[in-house]
Amino acid sequence: MKRIVVLSDMQIPFHDRRAVRNVLGFIGDYRPDEIASVGDEVDFPQISRWTRGMAGEYKGDLQAHCDAGKRVLAGLRAVHEGPIHVSRSNHMDRPLNYVRTRAPGLMGLKALEVPSLLDFEKYGVTYHEEPYEIAPGWLLAHGDEGASSRIPGGTAMALARKWGYSVVCGHTHKLGIQHEHTAVNSKVTRERFGFEVGNLMDMKSAHYLKAGHANWQQGFGILYVDKNRVTPVPVFIRPNGSFVVEGKTYGLKAA
Repeated sequence: MKRIVVLSDMQIPFHDRRAVRNVLGFIGDYRPDEIASVGDEVDFPQISRWTRGMAGEYKGDLQAHCDAGKRVLAGLRAVHEGPIHVSRSNHMDRPLNYVRTRAPGLMGLKALEVPSLLDFEKYGVTYHEEPYEIAPGWLLAHGDEGASSRIPGGTAMALARKWGYSVVCGHTHKLGIQHEHTAVNSKVTRERFGFEVGNLMDMKSAHYLKAGHANWQQGFGILYVDKNRVTPVPVFIRPNGSFVVEGKTYGLKAA
C-alpha cells in the first residue's frame, strides 16, 4: 500500500516551528512513499497587496524569508528520499503577481519565479501550476480555485463537485473531510471526497486575526493508496504539538 503525506500551509516565516519540526521527525520515522504539499510554503508578505505602499514593502528581508523556506525544504529532504510535489498557491503566486503589476519588464526571468527562489531543483521538488492527479481519482490543489466555505472540508468538496474528482487541498487552514457517495440497486457507483489538511502556522504570527480568533486547525493529511482505492485520513495536531498516527504518538519529548 502506498502512503502519501500531505503537508498543509506553513506560510514561512509565520510557521509553527515546533509543529513543523515534529512533522519532519514523524516523516523520518514513518518513511512515507511520497510527500505532497498544498502550497503556501512561504508567505512573501513584502510583496502582498496588503502591504503595498506600507512599511512592510520596504523591509528588505525577502531573501531572508526565501532562505528560511529553503531551510525547511532541506530539512524535509534530509528525512525523505522519495518524490516531493508542491501545488501552486496564492501566497506563492505573489512574486509573479508583483512583477506582473509593478515591474512587467522583468516578466519571464526564471530567477524571479518560485521554483528558482526556493531552489526546487536542488531539493528535488516537482512544482505543479495546475491541479495534479496525486492518486487515482484524486487531485492535489491549493484550494483558492473556487469559493471558500466556513465549514471544514466544504471548500474541497465544492471543488470536487466542480471538477468531478476527489480533492485534497489547503488554503482554508481547516482540517476536515466531506464526502458524497452515490448508489443504485444497492451498489456504490461513485465515491467523492473533499479533504482539507489544516495548517502548520503559528496563529500568534497571524497579526491580521482580530483578537487572535479563527476557525483553524493545525494538522496534515495522509492518503493511503491501495491500487485504485484511496483512503484519506486527517491528522490533528494538539496545542502541545503532538499527534497520533496509526496508534503511535509523535511530538512528545521522552520523559
